[in-house]
Amino acid sequence: MRTHFIHDRNEIDTILKQCKTCYVAMSDNDVPYVLPMNFAMDGDRVILHSAQAGRMWETIRKNPKVCINWTLGEELTWQDLQVGCSYRVKSKSVIIEGTAEIIDDNAEKERLFRQFMTQYSDLPFKFSAPSIRNVGVLLVPISKLTAKEFGIKVRSA
Repeated sequence: MRTHFIHDRNEIDTILKQCKTCYVAMSDNDVPYVLPMNFAMDGDRVILHSAQAGRMWETIRKNPKVCINWTLGEELTWQDLQVGCSYRVKSKSVIIEGTAEIIDDNAEKERLFRQFMTQYSDLPFKFSAPSIRNVGVLLVPISKLTAKEFGIKVRSA
């Protein structure tokens, strides 16, 4: 089985568009914390949202550096049915590193939230002022991006 890097940004964006959940890793000093979250992309920035309080917010305020993972695919594949170490999950993965920014401006929060909803639906949405005011929005500009495809079978000559 082989692993190949994916360099084409269009292919990376296609992977992200197919995913519904990302995993956001952060650290409070030496205590790691990973949280599954819904997301959307805004160009080269990841949009995340949640309530404005809790462990994630406390952690982000102390250390805004995050690593975000998306994985698409769970098909089991193998090179040799009888060789355990030849098994692999065929998948594609994207990892982004960046520094989370807390968005406080309500007009920008509403714009980002509209963009956020395009990840999940083509419907037009309305948002009340209290819902925008009360939602927490994080924006993570990409500082490093890596994508790979796993479980590619090696062809015999």
